Amino acid sequence: MDDAHEGTTTLRALLAEAVAGKGRIAMVTGAVATGKSESLYLIAEHALDQGALPLTATGSPAESGLPLGVLSQLLHHAPLPAVQRAAALGLLHEGARRQLAGEAAAESIEHVDAQIVHALCAVLLELAGRRPLVITVDDVHHADRASQLCLAYLARRIRFAGVLLVFGVPDHSPHLRTLFHTDVLRQPHCRPVRLTHLSREGVDARLGADAAHRFGELVHTLSGGNRLLVDALLEDLQATGVPGDRYGEAVLACVRRLGPCAQEAAYGLAVLGEPGSISRLLGLGESEAVVAKSLQAMAGAGLLDGGRFRHEAARSAVLAELDAADRIHLHRRAAELAHRDGASADVVAGHLAQAGHAGDPWALSALEEAARLALREDGVESAIEYLRLAWRACDDERRRARIGTALVRAEWRIDPGTPAGHLAGLTDALHKGHLGGGETVVLAKALLWHGHTRDALDVLGRLGELREPDRETAAELAAARPWFRALYPSFLPHLPNLPEAGAPPAPALGVGRRIQSAGVLADVLTGGPGDETVAAAEHILRGCRLDEVTMDTVETALLALTYTDRPGRAAPWCDAFIAEAEARRAPSRQARLSAIRAEIRLREGDLAAAAGDARRALEIIPAGSWGVAVGGPLGTLLLAGAAMGRLDDCLPEVNLPVPEAMLETRYGLHYLRGRGRLNLAAGRPGQALRDFRSCGELMTRWDLDAPGFIAWRLDAAEALIALGGHEEAGRLVREQLSRCGPRSQRVRGSALRLLAAVSEGCQRPPLLRQAADLLQEGGDRYEYARLLCDLTEAYQAAGEHRRAGMLRQRARAMAKECHAEPLTRALAGRDEPAAGVPAQLSDAERRVAELAAKGHTNVEIATRLYITVSTVEQHLTRVFRKLNVSRRTELPATLAEVG
Repeated sequence: MDDAHEGTTTLRALLAEAVAGKGRIAMVTGAVATGKSESLYLIAEHALDQGALPLTATGSPAESGLPLGVLSQLLHHAPLPAVQRAAALGLLHEGARRQLAGEAAAESIEHVDAQIVHALCAVLLELAGRRPLVITVDDVHHADRASQLCLAYLARRIRFAGVLLVFGVPDHSPHLRTLFHTDVLRQPHCRPVRLTHLSREGVDARLGADAAHRFGELVHTLSGGNRLLVDALLEDLQATGVPGDRYGEAVLACVRRLGPCAQEAAYGLAVLGEPGSISRLLGLGESEAVVAKSLQAMAGAGLLDGGRFRHEAARSAVLAELDAADRIHLHRRAAELAHRDGASADVVAGHLAQAGHAGDPWALSALEEAARLALREDGVESAIEYLRLAWRACDDERRRARIGTALVRAEWRIDPGTPAGHLAGLTDALHKGHLGGGETVVLAKALLWHGHTRDALDVLGRLGELREPDRETAAELAAARPWFRALYPSFLPHLPNLPEAGAPPAPALGVGRRIQSAGVLADVLTGGPGDETVAAAEHILRGCRLDEVTMDTVETALLALTYTDRPGRAAPWCDAFIAEAEARRAPSRQARLSAIRAEIRLREGDLAAAAGDARRALEIIPAGSWGVAVGGPLGTLLLAGAAMGRLDDCLPEVNLPVPEAMLETRYGLHYLRGRGRLNLAAGRPGQALRDFRSCGELMTRWDLDAPGFIAWRLDAAEALIALGGHEEAGRLVREQLSRCGPRSQRVRGSALRLLAAVSEGCQRPPLLRQAADLLQEGGDRYEYARLLCDLTEAYQAAGEHRRAGMLRQRARAMAKECHAEPLTRALAGRDEPAAGVPAQLSDAERRVAELAAKGHTNVEIATRLYITVSTVEQHLTRVFRKLNVSRRTELPATLAEVG
């Protein structure tokens, strides 16, 4: 039978027969929440409509010891004459007294109460002679024994009376095989009615059309058709969209209705999470059959699927019912059993973590192994939980230091700022001699990241005391040297030289890639890009996956590819690794890769996207957690903001406190350049020049003076041009050109653009055309837009107005594409002179004249229009000649008004 509707139909048919004088019995069975109580209630209501008299009672475990309690419920509301009611109450009282006396004398209740049973049933049969009678007893298995005897006696005598007996019994009841149940079912006028849970169609009908369309499949899956769960799920899903408190409460209600044994089994299953040795966990010894029956009853109630709770909300609700001390005890017991049975480390560690206990000798090994497995499968949060528990429980200082190092590495993947709290403890462990060589290298890197320079130098000094490092230490030192060379060059002299005896003949694959990747980046930064660099970097990236040890490898290889002046080759690799970091829930890696992506976009001239990626990197990891590496995304953000003319937007970033130790790292070079460009855009060329020279001094000192990395001489030359230092600017530009290799098209193009700015007017167009070819090939759209702007000015100054006009349109489109607002404004001149502006002036002359008429100095005009001071002077000379004036104070007032 599929649902309660069919059961009600059967009961109505039996009622009709009873009303016609044919006594009938219905034994209604079914799992919890299949609608037994509802069916009994409906048939009682229907009895009234048919002119029958309903008498109802409900059995209860709390009243199962009350003699004749259920029969008292039936007779209490029976419409009996006063005399007959008094007699019935007397019989009930006497029957209860005799049962209690019989129990005290250990006599058979069947013998003692036969007369009482007969008399009470005679009352009910006499009542049925006046009017058809419907007697419903729900949960009859909880009825007291005397009441069950009366009901069985009555069942044998109603065959030709107008009586319908309806008994409700759950499937899981052990009383289904009692004498009462057997006696009733063997009566020829008894009909078993078994109810089942709702089908999918039944669930949909109960939910209603709209809710069924939205939630039908999910509700059926999580409820198994259990009506109580269906209703609770509907409430949760309509309120929050997920199974929640109402669902959990309904699950608990079902478990309680299944009885104490089922409750205990549910607790065990909730702790284990899956079918297992629940009887051993609960200490029930030989009671495995009882547990199996309880699980079977829960499955029949729709609570389980495949032996597990259908949803984590159900399991959580059952666990929450456990007292905290009991829950901890059971998880400790589960961990012990799992370890004893040879279960996997993650299963054992999961129970240890829930218990918050790792005091047993085997527990630490299980937690460490489970953490290693979790990190491999991107379960970083679980790994951190296991390692923290192991770290707190471990009393061996050397092992505790090893666990602490693993914890630092794991926490780093979420937020590099989190492990800072462990650094002091690891440093102390190092001083006590409890830290191995490989762990010491990890500690040194973490201290440097957070700007703890003095502590880092002390740690590096300790490494130098190792005379014969083990294989792991030797491998870490070998990988650290090129890494320090590329990222922390000022600390490279403090890194100990690797003794020949300790050098591993062939490092592991992961370590080998780290060494190769850092070496490629160091080569690019020191000697510039070569033909083999791109191939080497891509070969490394092709074999990498973002596991727990390869982030440094990926990062350095991407940067090496970026600094070869081919950022377009690095972009797809970076995008792929960002997607992998997102999928693997590694925010620290995602942020570091986003910072690299921002730098790639900046070198492609995509200013807005570069700023967006840099900001995203600083949002994923707050600036305070970036340590000295904050200079990377901050520098990119300042560079992009300056080029876009969004100086005010950059004020929060430029005012951010940065670690002093940042200027001892490669990240500090990015920051100095970004701050310098912002100062230059803000009309502070003197401050900008100081930043560029500081950057250049550090790059020279560290031998990182590769043009593809930071062409600081060109930045300094721009500042000098704004200050009027054309001769020194020219010298820096020529020096930069001499250092450019054949692959440095972008830097060479930018250098030729600036060389044109300090050259004679007739030399400018050829130099700029040569620069245009290089910049177009280099792929930097912003630098190319600046070149087109300068070339427009050069043609305008040479009187080639038609060519200048055509180039202006192209330059303006390129500037808008890059979101370079200052360039766009500088190119926004009209083809025809405005009213009140002397017609004989060219567009370039008019813009210079407008600013001069407003009182701007030559340096300020050059900065605002992105031209050199020399060009400003040449324009003003022609303006004075054309307008027949000798000084700027004599310029027409209309120029200032238009400007």
